[in-house]
Order: sequence, then C-alpha cells, then structure tokens
Amino acid sequence: METNNPIRLTAPEMASLWTQYQTDTMNKCFFRYALKHIDDPDVQTIYRTALDLSEQHIQAITEFMTLEQHPIPRGFTETDDVNIHAPRLFQDPFYLNYLYVMTLQGLTGYALSVSTSVRSDIRKYYITCMSETMALFDQSIHLMLSKGLFTRPPVLTPPDAIDFVQRQGFLTGWLGRRRPLNAIEIGDISFNMLKMHLHAALKVGFIQVAHSNEAREHFKRGLGIANKHIKLFESVLEEDHLNSPFSWQSMITNSTSTTFSDKYMMFQIQLSTQLSLSYYGSALSVNARRDIGVDYLRFMAELLHFAEDGAQLMIKNGWLEQPPTASDRESIAKERSNK
Repeated sequence: METNNPIRLTAPEMASLWTQYQTDTMNKCFFRYALKHIDDPDVQTIYRTALDLSEQHIQAITEFMTLEQHPIPRGFTETDDVNIHAPRLFQDPFYLNYLYVMTLQGLTGYALSVSTSVRSDIRKYYITCMSETMALFDQSIHLMLSKGLFTRPPVLTPPDAIDFVQRQGFLTGWLGRRRPLNAIEIGDISFNMLKMHLHAALKVGFIQVAHSNEAREHFKRGLGIANKHIKLFESVLEEDHLNSPFSWQSMITNSTSTTFSDKYMMFQIQLSTQLSLSYYGSALSVNARRDIGVDYLRFMAELLHFAEDGAQLMIKNGWLEQPPTASDRESIAKERSNK
C-alpha cells in the first residue's frame, strides 16, 4: 500500500472500493448466517474461506479510505442487518450454488476494477482479489460437480468443417423457420438462466422473511419477472432440444422468522437486478437472432423499471447509501455569496 504516495485516488478507483465495501459487508453478513446452519463439512470449509476473504477485503478498503481521509461507508453490519441465530432459510445445496454465482459475479467486478485502476497499490490489490476469487470459484464448481449439483450447459455436435454465413436469414427469427441457436447465443442464455434461477430462489426466501409489506410486494414482483424470463429462455432452448439449468426454489425452507433487514434484502435484490442488466446487455451485443435480441431489450426495459422502483423504495425508507459524489460547485458558490 502506497502510504507515502501523494497520488490521490481517482473517481473510478474510489467507486470500485466503495462498491466492494458494500458487497463485502453484505457477504460477511450472509456468510456468518450461513455458517450457523450449513451441515456439509465441504461447504462449511469453503464458506469459512469466503468469510475470511470478505473480512480481509473490508480491512484493506478501510485502510485505503482512511489514508484518503474519506469517511468509511456504513455498508451492512451483523448488529443491524442479519440475525445469525434465525432458523435455517436455505438448504446446503443452495448455499453452495449461491457462492458459485457470487464468485462469478465477483470475477466480473474485479476485472472491471483492475481495468479502471491507475495507482499501483490499487491495481495490485484487485489483482490479488481476482486471484483469490478465481480459486474460490474453482473450489465451488468442483464441489458442485462432485455432489451432482451442477447442470452442465448444452453440448454441440462438432461440424464437419468451418463455414461462413451465406444468407441474411441468419439474422431473422420472427417469421418462418428460425435457424438453430449458435454456441454464443446458447452460452449467454444458459449463463443468464443460471444466475436468474438463483435470483428467483433468493426472492422466494426474502418474500417469506421480509418485515415490511412494501418490500415483500417488491420481491413478489421481482419473482414474477425472474420466472417469466426463465420460462422464455427455457422455451428458446427447448426449441432446439437443448437442456436448461434446474431451479433452486425448492431449496428454501418454510421459515418466516426475521433473518435479514429489509435494507439488506433490498440491496441484494437491487444488486442482482443491476448485474442482470449488465449481463443481458453483454449478451445482446453478440446476439445475432433478431427475435432473441428483442427479448433481451424487452427484459432490460422491464428490469430498468423494476430497479428504479426499488431505488425509490430504498430512498423513501433511508436505505440507499449515496456513493462518493463530485463537489456541487454551484451550491458552494451560492453559500459563499450568501456569507
């Protein structure tokens, strides 16, 4: 860490640190709760590793921000945002899948953080985070495979030779016979379904333990959106006789005890919605079939509306912590002129 370096953190560097602080304090709460219930010793071990990493990240970010003389974010705490003694809400297989998906999302975030960081200590920090998360990802997928919990994406029959697109019909998809999905489209649909299944299961659990009716209704709406997206993705794959990832919604217990704060659950759902938007956008950029492109656009519009309503609800209840912001020069000038 460049303790004697006068170079200030850039806005992208501060954004990455602030965002990671929010997610790692969220993760710490979830991991601590999970470790009170997980029975499988293999899953316990990987969750202890994940908890240790989150605590190390929180400490490192605190040091970076302290040296920058920046206030430490509130984030989430075990005192206010989780009851680690609440009854079990999720089954062990769900916990393992949750960690697998979270490491996938973490790898995406750390790659962006590395690419937008300039200071050498920040770059080294995120390269280390990336390496740690890759190891955790590898462990989680290995465990899922060994326990028969991982749905492998579809397998394709190798073509006899390479080929080039000959007709503009390659792009169509509304009228007439649709061409089979290509590997890129299959990969994106399978990847998005994998994550949407987790998000749907989370909403099932959060609906049961939400404290306010407003939050509960928001989660119900989100569950309906997630299930609709999943069904459409399934129908697209089924048309080409391709398999889909399986659902995790049956891995939720019947507990209705207060487990997480509404603030925590709203943040978790907002985060999953924002990530879904980014992944849908990425898939749209490489999709070639027009009908699927329209579906992605429609889904993104639906998620944008859902996310905006979620943000409004969080603001109304004082749950939305504001990221570091540029100085309001106009307000400063007005204050100066009024003195």
